[in-house]
Amino acid sequence: MYDTVVDRTVTVSSTRAAESAKLLENIYRAVNIALVNELKIVFDRMDIDIWEVIEAANTKPFGFQAFYPGPGLGGHCIPIDPFYLTWKAREFDCSTKFIELAGEINTMMPYYVVEKTMEALNEAGKSIKGAKVLILGLAYKKDIDDVRESPALKVIELLQDRGALVDYNDPYIPATHKMRKYDLGMKSVPLTPEVLRSYDCAVVVTEHSIYDPRFIVEHSQLVIDTRNLIKKGTDNSGKVKKA
Repeated sequence: MYDTVVDRTVTVSSTRAAESAKLLENIYRAVNIALVNELKIVFDRMDIDIWEVIEAANTKPFGFQAFYPGPGLGGHCIPIDPFYLTWKAREFDCSTKFIELAGEINTMMPYYVVEKTMEALNEAGKSIKGAKVLILGLAYKKDIDDVRESPALKVIELLQDRGALVDYNDPYIPATHKMRKYDLGMKSVPLTPEVLRSYDCAVVVTEHSIYDPRFIVEHSQLVIDTRNLIKKGTDNSGKVKKA
């Protein structure tokens, strides 16, 4: 059956081995994403650009695969599936330290984003309480309409808990729906110069291809960039803070 729809079918000895292969791939990404997320926080304290470091390291022709930091994990596979193995391993008196530590670090990232947003607003002489914040991108990755486990949802919740007035723009998600843990009841606002200027801060959570970095920078009072959408050469206004 698979041969009719895929280029190559890989056969293993059992369904257990097949499922374990899927888990290994998920865990590999979760652990490596957690590593660069942790290094992002460390290098930020040291005033070192993590994106520049990854770009330089990626020039090595062997032994290195680039993973990139972000505001947290989304989708079903990486944030959830590895913990099935954590649960199952306990039946065999095994602990899965890498999986659990990676989950702890990746789960912390929305809190880090909100902390950096608060710092940037403070530097601009504004308080998070009562601040108008626009989230750019609700989907968990670029150019899709899937919001499952999206870190943007947690970022919105944390900002609202701190008194911010939060809206979002996502060209792929015109309105939110009831989800496993969230029922935001929000609608996407248009992305126009007037709308951007009306917010104290815009937070880039998802780097959709449709987003024009220069347009965002030009018309925003302050931008928090969690995805390196706004790269060198685009940020010439002093209004962009990396998170």
